[in-house]
Amino acid sequence: MVEMSLASQVAGDRSCPIDESTIGVVLRRAARRWPNTELLVSAAQAQRFTFAQFDRRVDALAAGLLTLGLEKGDRLGVWAPNCAEWTLTQFATARIGVIQVNINPAYRLHELEYTLNKVGVKALIAADSFKTSDYLAMLENLAPEIATAASPQQAARLPSLRFLIKLGDAPRPGWLNFSRVLASDGGASQRATMDRIGASLGCRDAINIQFTSGTTGLPKGATLCHRNLVNNAYFVGASMGLRAGDRLCVPVPLYHCFGMVMSNLACVAHGATIVYPSAGFDPLAVLQTVQRERCTGLQGVPTMFIAQLEHPRFAEFDLSSLRGGIMAGSPCPIEVMRRVVERMHMREITIAYGMTETSPVSFQSSVEDSLELRVSTVGTIQPHMEAKVIDADGVTLDRGERGELCTRGYAVMLGYWDDAEKTAEAIDAKGWMHTGDLAVIREDGYCNIVGRVKDMIIRGGENVYPREVEEYLFKHPHIQDVAVVGVPDDKYGEEVCAWVRLRAGAPLCEEEVREFCRGQIAHYKIPRYVVIVDEFPATVTGKIQKYLIRQEMMRRLSLKERQHA
Repeated sequence: MVEMSLASQVAGDRSCPIDESTIGVVLRRAARRWPNTELLVSAAQAQRFTFAQFDRRVDALAAGLLTLGLEKGDRLGVWAPNCAEWTLTQFATARIGVIQVNINPAYRLHELEYTLNKVGVKALIAADSFKTSDYLAMLENLAPEIATAASPQQAARLPSLRFLIKLGDAPRPGWLNFSRVLASDGGASQRATMDRIGASLGCRDAINIQFTSGTTGLPKGATLCHRNLVNNAYFVGASMGLRAGDRLCVPVPLYHCFGMVMSNLACVAHGATIVYPSAGFDPLAVLQTVQRERCTGLQGVPTMFIAQLEHPRFAEFDLSSLRGGIMAGSPCPIEVMRRVVERMHMREITIAYGMTETSPVSFQSSVEDSLELRVSTVGTIQPHMEAKVIDADGVTLDRGERGELCTRGYAVMLGYWDDAEKTAEAIDAKGWMHTGDLAVIREDGYCNIVGRVKDMIIRGGENVYPREVEEYLFKHPHIQDVAVVGVPDDKYGEEVCAWVRLRAGAPLCEEEVREFCRGQIAHYKIPRYVVIVDEFPATVTGKIQKYLIRQEMMRRLSLKERQHA
C-alpha cells in the first residue's frame, strides 16, 4: 500500500513497525526460532550450517576477534569472494560492534591502499587469491614489513593496520589463519565480555562501510547502521515473498548490498537458506546449484540472468523449483524479464531499485503485481520510506513528470565516512537523499527509472534517455545486450552511440541495427554510432560502466569533451 500525497511525493506503508534490533539480536532470534533449518550452504566449499550451528560459530569468531584486541568501533576489512567465512565475519563483527568494511574483490593496489587508509582499517581478512588477484602478495607489496614481523607491526603505507588474517590453512609469515582466530574464543570470560558489548550496542551505531564505485573521483565510504540494514533486509524479503523454508541462490557478490543485505540478511530475517553456487559468478554453477539444491529463489543483475539464459547447456537443467527472487543492480530490460518469467519459472520475480547509500532498496515491485507492472516499473516506495521527483531548481514536480529522484527515511545512510562535504552534497538539510537518477512517479505511485541525470543525452536540443533506446533495441531477436551512451559532437552537441552484444552466431551488422530503428523511434534517438562488441566494461556486480564506453569511443573517434560556458 502506498500513501499518496501532493505532487510526485509518495510515502510507504507504516503498519509494520520499524525493528530497533541490532544485527546480532536478529541472528540470535532466528537461531532460536529455526535452529535446525539450514541457514547457509556454500556449494563450492561443501559447507553447510543450520541456524543454530551458524550462530555458535559466529559467537566463536566474535570472541576470537576480541581476543586479538579489536574493540567496538574498530574497522575490519573483508577482501574475499563469496564464501562461508565472509558471512561469518559479517555477523561476528556486528555482534561486537566492530565496523565491517566491504572491499571490492576487483580492487588493485592503489584502490586497496586508499580504502584501508581512508577508514583506518585495523584488521583485514583476505582470501589467498581470486581470479587474477593474488591478495596476499598485493598486501605484502603495500606492507613489506608484514612478512618479517614476529608480532603485529605498523606498516609505513598502512599505518592503522595491525592484524592480517588469511583464509585457508597454509602458514604464511606475518599472517594469522582464519581458523585459528575462530578457535581462539578466550573461554567463558571472553564470552561474558562479548555479551556485555552486545548489550551496549545501539541500532543506530555504524556497523558497515561500503565504498561506492563512482564514475569520477575517489570512492566514498557509505556508512550504514544496524537499523538501516536490518529493516531494509526485512522489507525487501517481505516484498519478494521470502518465507521460512525457502532456499535462495545467491550468485551476486557479498561485498555489495545486493548480496550482504538483500540476500544474506533477508534470509536470516525470514528463516530461509542462503545458497552460494560459487566464489564468483559462473552461470553454469548457478544452473547446477539451483537444480541440485532445489532453490526456490534466485538473485541477480540483468547480465547474470542473460548469461544463464544464453548458456549452451541451459535446457539441460530442471529449474522448476524456482518461484521468485530479485532482478536489480542496473536497469532491467523488459524482454529479459519476460524470458526469466517464462523460461526459468520465476513467476514471482520482483524488481528492486535503490543505491548503496539507501541500504540499498527504496522501491520494489510485489509478487502480487501484474507482470506488466513488474516489467515496466521498479514498483512502489518501500515501507517507512518517502520519495519525490524534483527539477533542477529543487522544485517538486507533478506525477508523470521526469526529474531527479530523491528518497528519505530509515534507510538513508549515516553519511560518507570522514567526508562531511560529500555527505552534505548527497543529503540535504531536510534529510532527502539526492540519487542522481532520472525518474517518473506515475499517477498510481509506481516508479519508472529513465536514466541517470548525468547520462541523459542532449542531441540538438532534444533529450534522449539511453534506457528508452536500449529497451527498444532489446526487442531485436539477435541482440543479447546493449548499452547506449552519448558522445560529443560539434554539430549537435552530443550524438547517440550504442554498443551491442549479439547472441551466439547471430548475423547482424551495424547498419542493420540502425535500420531496425528507422520508422520505429524518433530519428534523433537512432544511434549514429553502432559498435558490435564481445563484452562490456563492467563492475564485479555486473553494472555496465558507461563512462568507460564513452571514454573508449572518444578515443576511437578522436573526440574531445565539449567546453560549456
